[in-house]
Amino acid sequence: MLDHLERLFRERCIDAIWSLHVSQMARYGFDRLIYGCTRFRRPEGFGNLDDTLFLSNHAPAFTEAYVHDGLFRHSPMVKWAADHEGDCSWNGIAATCDPDTLTEEERRVYELNRAHRVTAGYTVSFPSENLRNKAAIGLCAAPGISQAQVDAIWSEHRRDLMVANLAFHLRVSSLPFIGTRRGLTPRQREVLEWVGDGKTTADIATILGLTPATVEKHLRLAREVLDVETTAQAVLKASMQGQIFLNVADDQPPLAAAPPKAYK
Repeated sequence: MLDHLERLFRERCIDAIWSLHVSQMARYGFDRLIYGCTRFRRPEGFGNLDDTLFLSNHAPAFTEAYVHDGLFRHSPMVKWAADHEGDCSWNGIAATCDPDTLTEEERRVYELNRAHRVTAGYTVSFPSENLRNKAAIGLCAAPGISQAQVDAIWSEHRRDLMVANLAFHLRVSSLPFIGTRRGLTPRQREVLEWVGDGKTTADIATILGLTPATVEKHLRLAREVLDVETTAQAVLKASMQGQIFLNVADDQPPLAAAPPKAYK
């Protein structure tokens, strides 16, 4: 486990970290994982899907329906994770669902899970001190492993499994991620950083050797890229996404722009 954690924290690429975690969880019988993380949760829901990081090694057909078609919003595992922190057996989650009262969307989730043999596993919902942040991971057991066997595996290895999943989440959530949108240009990042430091448009123009109109243009384009209305919102969102005040090596990509994907 220590060797795995050392490799995990050395990586600075989301794809590489995900690959390490998928391999580690497979050692315990969980061959399919799906992870979701948003920094822009709202009281009425998870916010814009474009701003959410999804990672999955499920079959593309499952990921397409579950993520792109929005069925995850009706999943009992996701509903549990939205209101709780910690770990929960899928047997415990299923026990709270009455098959006779399923909505049409919930029934579609049920049928999708059955069709892809997503029937036994565990869900981990990660703690956060920020009300706008929410992240969870679903660990699906390999076909042929029953929920009773999963519960036995979890009981025996719970400490290692929880530490591995928490470390994975902390590592991934610490990296810049811009969702499916395009990232800010270097100049747009620069002007937002100066705004974040309290400088006015006139100050920024003097510092960068630009006209105030050019600074305003870069700020306007930054707001459009970030899909916000005000510059204050742009600074906040860019900061939460890790797009400004970056500390990365010159030869490393500063941002991750990954749509939901399926790894084989």
